[in-house]
Amino acid sequence: MVDAARNTLSHGLRSVITSEMTGYVIKRLLQAIVTLLLASALSFAIIQLAPGDYLDTLKANPKISPERVEELRRQFGLDQSAIEQYGRWLWQVVSQGNFGTSFVYQRSVASLLWERVPATLLLAIASIIVTWGLAIPLGIIGAVNQNRRIDQFLQVISYIGQGFPSFVMALLLLILAQNVTFLPVGNMTSIDYADLTFLGKVLDIGWHMILPTLALSLTSFAGLQRITRGNLLDVLRQNYIQTARAKGLPENRVIYVHALRNAINPLVTLLGFEFASLLSGAFIAEYFFNWPGLGRLILQAVFAQDIYLVMASLMMGAVMLIIGNLLADLLLKVVDPRIQLSVID
Repeated sequence: MVDAARNTLSHGLRSVITSEMTGYVIKRLLQAIVTLLLASALSFAIIQLAPGDYLDTLKANPKISPERVEELRRQFGLDQSAIEQYGRWLWQVVSQGNFGTSFVYQRSVASLLWERVPATLLLAIASIIVTWGLAIPLGIIGAVNQNRRIDQFLQVISYIGQGFPSFVMALLLLILAQNVTFLPVGNMTSIDYADLTFLGKVLDIGWHMILPTLALSLTSFAGLQRITRGNLLDVLRQNYIQTARAKGLPENRVIYVHALRNAINPLVTLLGFEFASLLSGAFIAEYFFNWPGLGRLILQAVFAQDIYLVMASLMMGAVMLIIGNLLADLLLKVVDPRIQLSVID
């Protein structure tokens, strides 16, 4: 009997995955191609609206002759029209996976980005874990204890958290680090990082992650906490919850099995947007704490008008947004099988 149930369940999962989910994923991927094409064209057009170009900074250098500047202009393709530049860049991306060469670093854009992506992902994922680890339990506590002192206290904390910009929190944590000697102020590793054991290296990176992770998490958990509280309160007022209580089910089962399961659906959608902002959300912490991630690299590229590096970073953000939304939709289907993917789309 157990084997029969397992076979039925596995057959049901296979049918869902092979039919509805597969068709939905293929459809969304085809839509993503069009979206990325339009996003790349719009991004390139906006970049071209900025006055001047990268070579304008070199013209002011007396050590660089005008002939050398013109040679670099032809080398970088800046002597072509904006449409020709975009067409050449797009063809390189599609045919070779080549996002161009950085003007500033004289290296391929892809290699520059892949060097910085791990550091940014590490910080951003740690921030999401801390944010959700704080917000979800506190939101549940606030909803269960509605209008009691602990709920009022948590609401005050959430209001304060939402009112603090990330850069203010980063500044406060920097001041704290100057007065507390055991917390590192900046960088990702210590000076003697190369001499440490594997475990020592992991602990050293984790030690340096404390302040930037807190800077990102303490200002973003407040909104998620309020959303969790509001969603759970709405569900707890539903008739089926009152029916479950009337049947004598334990309160913990009513809250954590029946109510929370339905209240979490909007949060799953929000998680998709959180994933999409992984690379951009850590910018402030990277800047203040000298974290070697994508944020600082992209900021320097914007100021220097390093167009191919800026374009690649914008495309990476668009891809993350598409993947995040797709994962959120699929996760909603897993959490609540009653949801039809065609309705989401």
